[in-house]
Amino acid sequence: MLLTRTKAKSRNTWTFKQGSMAKAHIQTVGRRKTAVARVILKPGKGEWSINARSLEDYFPRPTHRQRIGQPLQAVEMEGQFDIRVRVRGGGPTGQADAVRMGVARALVEHDEDLRPVMRAGGFLTRDARKVERKKPGRPKARKRFQFSKR
Repeated sequence: MLLTRTKAKSRNTWTFKQGSMAKAHIQTVGRRKTAVARVILKPGKGEWSINARSLEDYFPRPTHRQRIGQPLQAVEMEGQFDIRVRVRGGGPTGQADAVRMGVARALVEHDEDLRPVMRAGGFLTRDARKVERKKPGRPKARKRFQFSKR
């Protein structure tokens, strides 16, 4: 098996060649809050595998599944790729948004002409909001203890 690696804008594209068959897949990363999703996109029938589980099993909420599928729906490429995801950290919503960003980046890696559509949908923009740290002398980040005049 011959392995070649090319870099395109800090993302990896791997091509495996075995005999006359060539099979390429694209690996990207998406982040949201403390969640990090590594997405592997390869041509296929539209099968999802998230942490070795099905999409419906890992994300039981329909809203999360809908958000994850938005980049594919925006470019009308549903069912054309098999998507394998490894996601860690955060909660379900952060993980779903991290997967969404990873899928969008992988689609742009596949076809650079999709970038304006992804950018217009906001799929490539990293949401930098994180939980603010707790400050000393306060119960939470901004909340204060009850003031007593006397």
